[in-house]
Amino acid sequence: MSGVRTIAVAPDEADLRLDRWFRRHFPDVTHARLQKWLRTGQVRVDGRRAKAGVRLESGQSVRVPPLVAETAPPAKGPPPAPPAGAAEALRARVIHRDAHVIAIDKPPGLAVQGGTGTRHHLDAMLDALRYGSDERPRLVHRLDKDTSGVLLLARSAAAAAGLAAAFRAKAARKVYWAAVAGVPRPSRGRIDLALAKVPGRGGERVGPAAGAGKKAVTRYRVVEKAGRKTAWLVLEPLTGRTHQLRAHCAALGTPILGDGKYGGRAAFLAGGGVSRKLHLHARAIRIPHPAGGVLEVTAPLPGHMAATWRFLGFDEAAAGEPFAEPEAYN
Repeated sequence: MSGVRTIAVAPDEADLRLDRWFRRHFPDVTHARLQKWLRTGQVRVDGRRAKAGVRLESGQSVRVPPLVAETAPPAKGPPPAPPAGAAEALRARVIHRDAHVIAIDKPPGLAVQGGTGTRHHLDAMLDALRYGSDERPRLVHRLDKDTSGVLLLARSAAAAAGLAAAFRAKAARKVYWAAVAGVPRPSRGRIDLALAKVPGRGGERVGPAAGAGKKAVTRYRVVEKAGRKTAWLVLEPLTGRTHQLRAHCAALGTPILGDGKYGGRAAFLAGGGVSRKLHLHARAIRIPHPAGGVLEVTAPLPGHMAATWRFLGFDEAAAGEPFAEPEAYN
C-alpha cells in the first residue's frame, strides 16, 4: 500500500462526499492528513484538485497518494465489535421503512460517523438495517452525537442521489425542539447570523463571523416557558451549518440546556430535576420522496427531554403541527 493509486468510484458510491469516501476506504487516514493532501493537490478527482465536500460520480477516478508513514498509527487489534444487542436496539429505533428510505430515531450519545477517538458509531452498524437488501443503507445527512431525533438513510444509490439533491436544493424542512436557559426576546423571529469555525482546543466549534463566515439562518418561536429560567423553542434551520442551532441559541443569550460548549455554566440549571444532557431534538423532517410524493417523519422526545418536559410542566401538544407556516415565526 505504499505507492500512488487511482481508484474508480463504484456505482453505489455515487453522490458520496470525497471526505466520506476516504473515510470508508481508508479509515486510518486522519481528517488533518486528508486536508493536507487536498491543500497540496496530492488527492485529485479525474486529474483535478478537489475539496473535501465535492460529491463524487460513478466512474470517476480518485488519486490516492502513498499511505505508508502518512497515516496515523493504526489502532491495536481489530476494531471493537458493536456492543451486544446493538443491532437489535438499532432496528428497534426504525420509525419509517419503505423500499427506498429508512428513518431512525437516533438516540443521544451515538455518533453518526467515526472520527478521532470514536470507534462505536452508526455508520459501522448500518448492515443491521439491510432487511434482506443487497445494498447497504447510506447516510444522506447527519446529526451531532448528542442530538437525538430523525435521521434518514437511503436504501439504494438512486435513493441517495434523490435525497441528497433535495437537501442541496433546500427542499427539505427540518424542525427541532430545544429547551434553553432563559427566555429569548422577542419570543419569535429569525436569526440571520453568519458562522465560521473557531480555532482552539475543545473540538469543533463555530462562532459569529460577519465578514468571513458562512450565511446561517434559523427561524425560532417560543412554545412555552417556565418563569424566566427556561423556555421550549421550536427551531427551523434554513441553512445547514455545523452546530448552527447551538451557536444561534447561544447568540440569543439563551443557550440550549446541557450545551456547555456554547453556553458554559449558563447552560445548566441550578438544582435537580433537569438532566445535564443536551436538550436538542430533531423532531421532524419533510422532504420529497425519491420515488415521488412527500415523506414526513416525526420522532418522539428522548427520555431525558421527556422527563424535563414533565418536570417543567410543558405540554407536547402545545407545539401544534410540526411544519407551521413561516408566518408563525413572525
